[in-house]
Amino acid sequence: MAQLKVIISGGFNGPYSKVLPQFEKSRGLAVKTYSGASQGNGPQTIKSQLQSGVAADVVILSKEGLDELMAAGRILEGSEVGLALSPLGAAVSSGSAKPDIGSTARFKEALLNTQLIVVPGSTSGIYLTQELFPRLGLANLIKVKVTERGSQATALLAAKGADLAIQPTGELFNVPGIEFIGRLPTEVQLVQVFSAAIVKGSPRVKEARDLIEFLSSPQTAPSIVDYGMDVVKK
Repeated sequence: MAQLKVIISGGFNGPYSKVLPQFEKSRGLAVKTYSGASQGNGPQTIKSQLQSGVAADVVILSKEGLDELMAAGRILEGSEVGLALSPLGAAVSSGSAKPDIGSTARFKEALLNTQLIVVPGSTSGIYLTQELFPRLGLANLIKVKVTERGSQATALLAAKGADLAIQPTGELFNVPGIEFIGRLPTEVQLVQVFSAAIVKGSPRVKEARDLIEFLSSPQTAPSIVDYGMDVVKK
């Protein structure tokens, strides 16, 4: 059986994992999936993995990370397709009190009253730590732990090693041990577009296009919504 290789970041992994078996069965195609961060530092970013020689046909990640790959000449021109919109949301560990984050003022107050905030080190964490928290005057007033991956942030929250997680909504739904609070207020929001594209030099361009078409089709839309994300309007 032919095999397609995919590297995906955490933001779209929920819907992808849910619909992938349907794609494989209907196409008679096996898909090998690897995990990587959209942006950041370290060997686990998708960019670093491609640079180190990891073979892949398709990458699925935030548009910011994809733009970096395109600039580095790693992506087949014209192959990128937006799959889902994922705003930032917040979560607490199961059973914990849910702070009110319904306005920017209340969101800021919730952060000031939180002992430890955890964020992923990829696109959303870069925005939060380098742009939003300083803009709100909170950089030196709150304690933030940055994990390499979003899954590590939610795992820490579930284990009650942190009090609040802020990351893409797609990473906060259907995760055991945590409870979603809500999306961040519009004024402080970052809506990430998670996109798919074909890696330049892939020997399976036809199959790669088929997968991307499936992931952007109405068949995948219910799973996208089920993970708190919005479907990209065609």
